[in-house]
Amino acid sequence: MTETDIHLKKFQKELSAGMVSLVLLGVLDQASEPMYGYQIAKRFEGAGEAVLTGKQSALYPVLRNLSASGLLDSFVEPSVSGPPRRYYRITENGRAVLGEWTNTWDATRSFVDSILKGEQS
Repeated sequence: MTETDIHLKKFQKELSAGMVSLVLLGVLDQASEPMYGYQIAKRFEGAGEAVLTGKQSALYPVLRNLSASGLLDSFVEPSVSGPPRRYYRITENGRAVLGEWTNTWDATRSFVDSILKGEQS
């Protein structure tokens, strides 16, 4: 692994840590029904570049934190093919927070893009 690879891996890890909550809320906001962790992880994979960089287990602490913060509701249902599954859905408070976070993300992305493209005034 080159030094550049090491820096890239660190940068990707830092970006992922900051984006997972935003993306989780976005996925659950767009879902037509509650989802369990594995479904959410598969949705991330289906979107292209893996946000969690192959660490699906990193998703669960974030789901628990969002739930504890009142941004998600969760409930457990039995599964016919294994252990019970915990399902998550976004709350109204979660939707409000998602809106604010989305605005912040848009402003941040615009700022970074303008700097990287040399468009700052």
